[in-house]
Amino acid sequence: MTEVATSDQLLVVIDPVARHGDGEAVRIAKDVLSAGATTKVCLPDGPEEFDRALARRGSRRLVVIGDDLALLRAVSLLHRQRELAGCALSMVPVGVDGGPLALARALGVPTGAVAAARAVLDGTERRLDLLVDDSDGVVLGALRIPPLTGAGTDPWALLDPDGDPAHAGAAPGHHHHHWLRTCQSLVRTLASRPVRAAAPVAPGPSRLRIEVDGVTLVDLDQPVEAVCVTPGGAGGGARVEVRPVSVGAVAAPLEAVARTITVSGADFRYRADALVGGPVRTRTWTVREAAWGLTLPG
Repeated sequence: MTEVATSDQLLVVIDPVARHGDGEAVRIAKDVLSAGATTKVCLPDGPEEFDRALARRGSRRLVVIGDDLALLRAVSLLHRQRELAGCALSMVPVGVDGGPLALARALGVPTGAVAAARAVLDGTERRLDLLVDDSDGVVLGALRIPPLTGAGTDPWALLDPDGDPAHAGAAPGHHHHHWLRTCQSLVRTLASRPVRAAAPVAPGPSRLRIEVDGVTLVDLDQPVEAVCVTPGGAGGGARVEVRPVSVGAVAAPLEAVARTITVSGADFRYRADALVGGPVRTRTWTVREAAWGLTLPG
């Protein structure tokens, strides 16, 4: 780990969903950060302003206040600009209306505003692996096939195929309209790149060919219930776990550690952290070792 100097100037980028949805947590985080370092606060109202703020950060350390989607947008943008390796990120998790925070917790970021802000000031930079796919998308925490389902876990499920908020049975009135505005703002502001939204497919057996470092781990003749790939495995590889469909006795999962994972077969969707991608016929993910830095408690 690398020591982080508290005298650094900070660029604090506050996600608009967090700002409007939990202003108290945002205010607390700002107060703690401002008391310990020189801060410049940026309040982007859309993706273009978010991107410009990061592009103009200069030598300031970047602090994102928001949920997992805000962190993913920042990492994805820096990766596409080929500036990720030289930019240590910090995060103060603020989730609103079911906004995801599982990634932040898995990475070790404190979930309380005060604790997270103090970690920004007094923590250390940890270099972390990530996965990069052949469309230049990134995975920080976990890749899963089929995508997970469940109420409140998938922001893309709030959209219909035309990108309009779906009427998910919410009662009419002020709260309903505020909820719709929040969903629109979240998707408009935080999507890492244009995505044609679709509800996730129901979990079930898939016939996929899964290759690890060029060796077939599972072929099309063996249906699988789930695939999970997480960076940070031994020797700079990713941990791969495949759960075959059980016939009678429970089938033991197949496990491997690999630097390159290729999945192919019939059209499939996948969940990359908090986002659902696909459908695609084939996709390859490659491990980038120590590709990005995140400030965590010492």
